[in-house]
Amino acid sequence: AERLYTDGVYPTADGRARFAALPYTPLAEERESRYPYALTTGRLRDQWHGMTRTGTLGKLFGHVAEPEVQMHPQDMAEAGLEAGDLVRVTSKRGQLVLPAQPSHELARRQCFIAMHWGSECIGGRATDGTALAGVNGLTTSAYCPTSKQPELKHAAVRIDKARLPWTVQALAWLPADQALAAQRALRPLLSRFDHATCIPFSALNTSGQTTDLTGLWFQAAHAQAPTSTPDWLPLLVHTLQLDGPDTLRYADAPRHQQRRVRLSRDAGHRVQAFLLAGDTQSSTWMSTLLRDSLPAPAGGLALLQATAHPPAGAPVARSKPVCNCVGVTDQAIVQFLQHTPGEPAQRLVALQNGLKCGTQCGSCVPELKRLVQHTAAASDATAH
Repeated sequence: AERLYTDGVYPTADGRARFAALPYTPLAEERESRYPYALTTGRLRDQWHGMTRTGTLGKLFGHVAEPEVQMHPQDMAEAGLEAGDLVRVTSKRGQLVLPAQPSHELARRQCFIAMHWGSECIGGRATDGTALAGVNGLTTSAYCPTSKQPELKHAAVRIDKARLPWTVQALAWLPADQALAAQRALRPLLSRFDHATCIPFSALNTSGQTTDLTGLWFQAAHAQAPTSTPDWLPLLVHTLQLDGPDTLRYADAPRHQQRRVRLSRDAGHRVQAFLLAGDTQSSTWMSTLLRDSLPAPAGGLALLQATAHPPAGAPVARSKPVCNCVGVTDQAIVQFLQHTPGEPAQRLVALQNGLKCGTQCGSCVPELKRLVQHTAAASDATAH
């Protein structure tokens, strides 16, 4: 289609453009001592608005797998925060609990949360105690009276470390035609905990073949363990299909511990679903086994143990997907670049030709360029 207005003619009576020179208007909500951070919201690379077009596709959650608040690294250091620590992000309208992650793309006393995370994915509380309408529930209702553009790029917030020692981690592969209904069934649980999210995911597909399974990830954290048998547990167990005879189970009611694992019936005994409640320190390597469909390296009893150290042969962590179109991870990209000489532009072309990443939709190209620059600097430092 022809680009509009290249001829300099606009849809006005005389064909000339109209510019509105408006006076400066200050922010509707300035930062202050109680709310010292400026919150800005915006889109993620692979998501669209309220996820109405993208929120049911597990592969589009591969690049950013969960809601998070990004902060300047120095702000995190001053607050005593490590990457992944849960924090309370509070505005005058409500609060969310999210993991904090460092970002050099932000200035001091700024923070960023993607606008896509609504109440179907994340829990939160408004100031009146009702459920918060997702991340956008933190922002103001102010808007420009002339353009009607809402002031979504600034809201004053406070960020405090959240101490929520009792946690839940549950992941499961479900039939693709049941995953969306399962996510909806678990939505009422999001308001039951101080922090809770429920997000789909998919396997990193490098073969181009489709799969009839979709992953669902439910996680929660609370200030204290439930004092009695939790009424949320049967719903979570049933929805993630962890109540069948092929499910391994461990329960320690006095210590508020619950662990369940469902394995495939093939020779590899792959983890198909698991639930960890109370002590979730084994969730990292258990998640890697499940998401990458790897054979379980040990028997069922070892999988039920609460330990951060996986059984011999189990991977500790997985690579981060960078190019969803052809299924290329950051680890594969770095390994390729470490053996690719030349100027940054040449190395980028070689990377695209070699691994095919960044050759489809192109949305990962900016990140590819950053990885090229980073590994080039590391190579130069080593050479000198």
